[in-house]
Amino acid sequence: MEEAERAKLQSLIEELESYRGRHTELITVYAPAGANINQVTTQLVSEQSTAQNIKSKTTRTNVIDALERILRHLKLYKKLPENGLAIFCGNVSKTEGQPDIKLWAIEPPQPLKVRFYRCDQTFVLVPLKEMLEAKEVYGLIVLDRKEATLGTLEGKSIRKLRHLTSGVPGKIKAGGQSAQRFERITEELAKEFYRRISENAKELFFGMPRFKGLIIGGPGPTKEEWLKEGQLITELRKKIITIKDVGYTDERGLHHLVEASRDELAEAEITKEKKILEKFFTTLGKEPEKVTYGVENVNKALEVGAVDTLIISTSFDKKIASEMEKKAKSIAAEVVYVSTETHEGIQFSNLKGIGALLRFAIT
Repeated sequence: MEEAERAKLQSLIEELESYRGRHTELITVYAPAGANINQVTTQLVSEQSTAQNIKSKTTRTNVIDALERILRHLKLYKKLPENGLAIFCGNVSKTEGQPDIKLWAIEPPQPLKVRFYRCDQTFVLVPLKEMLEAKEVYGLIVLDRKEATLGTLEGKSIRKLRHLTSGVPGKIKAGGQSAQRFERITEELAKEFYRRISENAKELFFGMPRFKGLIIGGPGPTKEEWLKEGQLITELRKKIITIKDVGYTDERGLHHLVEASRDELAEAEITKEKKILEKFFTTLGKEPEKVTYGVENVNKALEVGAVDTLIISTSFDKKIASEMEKKAKSIAAEVVYVSTETHEGIQFSNLKGIGALLRFAIT
């Protein structure tokens, strides 16, 4: 899914979630990819007949009217769109006795797999929300002998799941048998800690939906020691994508690990976002005439056809973003939406939330 499609879908879901019917009069229809439009229509005609039995006159009228509007809309299609069709319709009025029946019909950015009809106080949005979920999840582990942090990279979001401490003491200077005994105890404590990391990794990552692979990091040779002594299960060992040297083993270490693994994560969403924003900020510092930001400045650049890439934060005003996206596409400019899940994304959001890389400098 392109970022522009993702942003539009997210905006639609937020709008539909804001509505709550006074009664069970909000209708959700999902017609899956490949479905026969005549069968969908037949089912809705049947539901219209059933709605005649609703006891409340107001609710009955609103439901029947909503179904009638959906049926009229379906007449616009000779067949369902390639990815299926999602329709939401119902009385969204906040004033009793003054109905306001609205309809939303979208071809989702990915094929619908479910056939569904429901009349309720809220719209059913789970199938659309599932499309927003990242397709791949990476497990992250940073460790040394004293602590370990386990987390995930999902889409553009890095999340800490668990933090472990070992209790392994530091080295002592005393010599002789006491030192040797202390060293043996220390080694056993370290091995026990390694096994505990492996047990937590198994609990968190083994069988995780959409799990793509495991990325491991930490300072020095500890991560290799863990792989040797920690009894990590074979299924996860096979999923190791890369092992990186990073200086931190707390939550900061997870972010450093993702940054160090950019080549291995070249196709991941977070890497693509970081690259475009790095280019924006680098150009802003070195060639400020080749970038612009803020609604007024970006609009000026769009009007003269100077925009090469329009960058929009997901925190930016949705209505204005839609208008500017249309202008960008009319001049064959690329449109990129960026999140606020990364440091760079937050920085861009604070810098007006809209900017552009330019084809040529403007005055």
